[in-house]
Amino acid sequence: MTESASPATGGSLLRGVVEVVARALVDHPESVRVIEHERRGMTVLELNTAPGDLGKIIGRQGRTAAALRVLVSVTAERHGKRAQLDIRD
Repeated sequence: MTESASPATGGSLLRGVVEVVARALVDHPESVRVIEHERRGMTVLELNTAPGDLGKIIGRQGRTAAALRVLVSVTAERHGKRAQLDIRD
């Protein structure tokens, strides 16, 4: 597993996209962590936030979480990869 603050410091593009969007949504951007690893030939991004910010990431009826997952899938597909976003509490 790898963890990075931004794509400029050697992290992946997918991780950077998720971090930027998630930090814009939450009250405590310093607590946003995205961990990237491979599972069954697919890139898996695990998004962790402060407990009070989890609702802002999920959004009403899960719409924000769904939009984040679509963003990850489309970004990965444009780069010839498969990816999945897991939101952890």
